[in-house]
Amino acid sequence: MKTVVIIILSWMASFGLAQGNGDGPKDNEQVILIADMQLQIEINQAMNDLYNFKFEKAEQQFRWLKQKYPWHPLPYFLMGLSEWWKIMPDLSNTSHDEKFLAHMDTVISISERLFEKPKHEVEAAFFLAAAHGFVGRLHSSVERKSWRKSAVAGKNALKYMQYSKGKHELSPELLFGDALYNYFSVWVPENYPLLKPIMMFFPKGDKELGIKQLKQVSYNAFYTRTEAMVFLMRILNSYENDRARALQLGEYLHQTYPDNPYFHRYYARMLYSAGKFSSTKPVAEKILARIDSGALGYEGTSGRYASFFLGQIHQTRKEMEEAEYYYNRAVTFSENIGATNTGYYHYSLLSLADIAKKKGDKRTAREYLKKVKKYADRKDRVHKEARQKMRDL
Repeated sequence: MKTVVIIILSWMASFGLAQGNGDGPKDNEQVILIADMQLQIEINQAMNDLYNFKFEKAEQQFRWLKQKYPWHPLPYFLMGLSEWWKIMPDLSNTSHDEKFLAHMDTVISISERLFEKPKHEVEAAFFLAAAHGFVGRLHSSVERKSWRKSAVAGKNALKYMQYSKGKHELSPELLFGDALYNYFSVWVPENYPLLKPIMMFFPKGDKELGIKQLKQVSYNAFYTRTEAMVFLMRILNSYENDRARALQLGEYLHQTYPDNPYFHRYYARMLYSAGKFSSTKPVAEKILARIDSGALGYEGTSGRYASFFLGQIHQTRKEMEEAEYYYNRAVTFSENIGATNTGYYHYSLLSLADIAKKKGDKRTAREYLKKVKKYADRKDRVHKEARQKMRDL
């Protein structure tokens, strides 16, 4: 449960984000870049490129920003955000960790100096919350399990987020941290009752207000707009049982950033979960085509999702040859990335066993069922099904 505390708090803090000003030259001390509309116009395309996985183009613009405002944390944060989205599709890939952490360390260093300057405490605090939060979120991932580092980063992030809480009159961006805090400070004790005593030490939140604030940020903010939409989509889909609205957001994100593999995958999952198989099919097929062509960010996790969805769709349509092909792809993707403890893997094997049995190949069916029994937890329903199917053979 201690691990859950660290993960949740770091996650809550990780998007109290990108708002700041640095330790700049004397004649720039009044510049607040986060509220600079002209700057937003200048880098609008770069932000679109970032979320559409055109990282080289986005970073070229961010480097220009760094040359123009070397004293400000914003360009360093955006460079770090670019590395973060390289990590997002596959959290097991640690090749971008070093650059990401280096950028966030720079953000923290610049923002700490800025925090000492009059009139800049609020934006500096938000940048500090953002950087510490993202660092904590990375360390708390299941793939890294750096709980102590995550706890330290999460504690720092929450400290600075509380400092700036309610001071969003400077910019709509600053409402983002309030929104996430309002929602998750209530959601955490509701879903993890053992954490209620811990959460008593934090200010009281308001879930409905949090959702309302996330909507405001997604309508009015610039730097945090897309991040707010991602969180709103996930909250509505997973926690608030408003899957229709979540699907609308997923469709918008995928259509706006069609080369973003994370948005592509999440949209496919929601279509499948909604039973919209006719719509799921071309979306999933395109995921596999992108993987086969080596498109940036498309990897095994997306592949096993898409393959399983297509296997299910073809099996439902009694197109067993196609179903067998895609289930085999789902199994291969899962084994290649070590995801043999997942439902997509187990149920792909179970379906392949059924197909083999119908073809009269009981030996192959047994082999598939043995794999299910080997990799699934004995308490899982799929393990029970595999045992029963084995007896039926």
